[in-house]
Amino acid sequence: MPYAIRIHKPGGPEVLQYESIQAPAPGPGEVLIRHTAIGLNFVDTYFRTGLYAWPHKGPLIVGAEGAGEVLETGEGVEGLEAGSRVAYTLPTGAYAEQRIVPASRLVKIPDGVSDEVAAASMVKGLTAHYLLHRTFAVQPGHTVLIHAAAGGVGSIAGQWASALGATLIGTAGSDEKVALANANGYHHVINYRKENFVERVKEITDGKGVDVVYDSVGQDTYPGSLDCLKRLGMWVCFGQSSGVIRNFELGHLAQKGSLFTTRPTLFNYIATREELESGAKALFGAIKEGAIKVPVNQRFALKDAAEAHRQLEGRKTTGASVLVP
Repeated sequence: MPYAIRIHKPGGPEVLQYESIQAPAPGPGEVLIRHTAIGLNFVDTYFRTGLYAWPHKGPLIVGAEGAGEVLETGEGVEGLEAGSRVAYTLPTGAYAEQRIVPASRLVKIPDGVSDEVAAASMVKGLTAHYLLHRTFAVQPGHTVLIHAAAGGVGSIAGQWASALGATLIGTAGSDEKVALANANGYHHVINYRKENFVERVKEITDGKGVDVVYDSVGQDTYPGSLDCLKRLGMWVCFGQSSGVIRNFELGHLAQKGSLFTTRPTLFNYIATREELESGAKALFGAIKEGAIKVPVNQRFALKDAAEAHRQLEGRKTTGASVLVP
């Protein structure tokens, strides 16, 4: 029987239980896949703790991205067959040796992209894609601030934004992470444990501020992120690794320069098959061309998912991490 990590009630990493599950069978329009790699993301911890509402009653399997091979296809599935290498992102369900995925949410992994890289980039890479190309379209001459520059999204977005011709500022929490961000396309990296990032951004930009702030941190960087923006700049708050922002007021945007803000989520940007395929094509193309590299810096056995969560939440990871069944 295949195994999975299941959660019976919200809580800390200790609620992640390695348990056997019934072997699934694909229905019409569905595909049974065997995971070879599973991505690790902060959103997994949000579901684990109950910060995000569970999609159903009963035990929950978290995990938002994975890659592997097709074992079996259901009725009506075209273009996929046993042995096809595929990857996907869905809100939950990835922490398992095998799972059912709707064929419409699978993309083929091209030659030249490994399963681990595909598994580690479906959430983070597609997130970087929509942030930089759709939420705020970065152009040559823009100045961009990205928090958590050494993290999974930050590492990819840094390389991609640099390739787009932007001047790139990042924040990180240690000298090691500063060095990693520098290696991933950032022109300036601020160690926020040693320096005030708002003051440093003002120094770097000669008091002008940046065009856009991409912020996945949340409470710890608010309202500082707003203070880094130019007049009419955009604050893109796409995560909350330090906790939910509890002191936001709409009036702050007016006071600090008639700013724009948005709280985007990946699944609203890949809601259609066309959007998913377009984003995946751009992502895998950039990886194959070498414009971006997806560093898989940590590997954990699937059964050790609790330890993986502890390291992720303790900000001890860099780049991407994968679980290996």
